[in-house]
Amino acid sequence: MADLMDYDEVLATFDPVLGLEVHVELSTQTKMFCGCPTEFGAEPNTQVCQTCLGMPGALPVVNGKAVESAIRIGLALNCDIAPWCRFARKNYFYPDMPKNFQTSQYDEPIAFNGYLDVMLEDGETVRVEIERAHMEEDTGKSLHVGGATGRIHGAEHSLLDYNRAGVPLVEIVTKPIVGAGARAPEVARAYVATLRDLLKSLDVSDVRMDQGSLRCDANVSLMAKDATEFGTRTETKNVNSLRSVERAVRYEMRRQAVLLTQGGSIRQETRHFEEASGSTRAGRPKETSEDYRYFPEPDLVPIAPPAEWIEELRATLPELPGERRRRIQQEWSLSDAELRDLENAGAVALVAATVAAGASPDEARSWWVSYLLAQANQRQVELTELPVTPAQVARVVALVAEGELTNKLARQVVDGVLAGEGEPDEVVAARGLKVVSDDSALQTAVEAALAANPDVADKIRGGKVAAAGAIVGAVMKATKGQADAKRVRELVLAAAGVEG
Repeated sequence: MADLMDYDEVLATFDPVLGLEVHVELSTQTKMFCGCPTEFGAEPNTQVCQTCLGMPGALPVVNGKAVESAIRIGLALNCDIAPWCRFARKNYFYPDMPKNFQTSQYDEPIAFNGYLDVMLEDGETVRVEIERAHMEEDTGKSLHVGGATGRIHGAEHSLLDYNRAGVPLVEIVTKPIVGAGARAPEVARAYVATLRDLLKSLDVSDVRMDQGSLRCDANVSLMAKDATEFGTRTETKNVNSLRSVERAVRYEMRRQAVLLTQGGSIRQETRHFEEASGSTRAGRPKETSEDYRYFPEPDLVPIAPPAEWIEELRATLPELPGERRRRIQQEWSLSDAELRDLENAGAVALVAATVAAGASPDEARSWWVSYLLAQANQRQVELTELPVTPAQVARVVALVAEGELTNKLARQVVDGVLAGEGEPDEVVAARGLKVVSDDSALQTAVEAALAANPDVADKIRGGKVAAAGAIVGAVMKATKGQADAKRVRELVLAAAGVEG
C-alpha cells in the first residue's frame, strides 16, 4: 500500500475535485444493436451473434426501448433532451471489445445539462450538476485464471465471455464537483446511492452493483489552496458498492496528497479498487478524447426524438424519490431527524411498502430501523438484502394487533422468516408461538405460581401490588412467553383478592 497522508492534513493543504461517471445497464430484453438476449448469468458466449461479435458485414439496429429509457433517465435528472443526436465510434483495442471500437455517443449526447439533489446523512442537501447522459454499449468480460488476485498480472491464461458485449448502457457523467471539502467521499457515496434509487424508481435497470449493472468510475484530483486550475485526475474504474465508492475517493485523496507534497506529480491513469485493503492500484495511462479517434457511426442514422414523444415520456415518470420523501414526511408526520434515520438506513421504500401492505407507519418504521436494521448489520448486508419482505413484516404487525403474538414472540417469528422457515403464520404454527389467551389455562398457571411462591402471594394479599411482577414473571416463564402479561397480572391480582 502506498504512503498516505493524514486526512485532516490533506484538507489543510488541498481542495478535492470529484467527477463521477456511472454506467447503468438497461433492463431491456435485447441488446443495444442486435436481438441477442441480455439475461444475466447465462453460460458464457451463448448470447451472441454476428453483430455483437463484430463480424464483417453485420449491421447494427438501434434498440428503441433503450432510447426511450435513456430519455426517461435524462428527464428524471432534469436534463435537456437533444432534438437531434447520433452515435460515434470510440476506437480502442481491448480483448473484450470484439469490434475494436465501442459504439457510443461523443459530442452529441441524448441528454445534457441536468442536476440531482443529494441529501447527506445530517440532512444537508448538495446539488450535483450533470454534464451529460449518453447511450452506448457494454463490453464483454475477461476472466483471468491463475494467480493470486484474479487480475491479469500473474494469471496463467484468460477467458473471454462476450455475452455482455452489446448490452445497452447509459453513462451518466457529472460536472466537476468542487467545494465538498472534507465531505467529498460522503458526497460521492450519497450521489451514487441517490442515483441508484432514482433509476430503480424509473424501472429502467435492476441497479445491482454486485452484478455490475451499476458501476461507478470515480475521478479524483487535488488542487492546492491557492491554485486556480484543477489538478491531474485519476480514474478508479468500476467501483461496485456504495461503501467502496466512499473508500476509493478517500484513499485517492490521501495517496495523491503525499505525492504532491513530496514534489512528485500525479499520473493521469485508470486505477483499480482493492476491496480487501481499501486501496487503489495503478492500471493503464488514461487516454484523452483525441486518443479514441471518435468519428460518427456510419451504419446508424441519427436519433431525433419528436418533442411530443418527449412530453409523452415525461408523463410516464413515476413519483421520484425526492418527491416521495417530501410526501411521506408529511403523511407520516416525521421530523427531519426521523426522516434522516430512514434515509440513512435505506429503509424508506421498505417502510412505504410495509405501510401499503397494511401496517401503520410507526410500526413499520420501528421494525425496519430497529430490529431488522440490527439483523442486517449483524449479517453485514443491506436492509434490502434481508430475506424478509414488507408484506411479511406487515403480517407480523397484524398478528400482534390481533393479540395472536406478543412483541417478544413477534421477534421470534421474524427470526424464523429470516431463517427461511416460511411465512409468518407457518413459523407461528411450526414453533408453537401463538399467544396463550385461554383464561382457564392462564388461571391454572397463575394458581400454580402463587402456590409455589407463598411468601410472594402473602405480600400481594397484604397490599404490596408491586410484588405481583414476580408471579407474572413465573407465569410467563411457564408459558414460554406466550401469555399476555397484562392479562396475567389482572388474573394474579384477582386470585389474590386485590384490586390493581
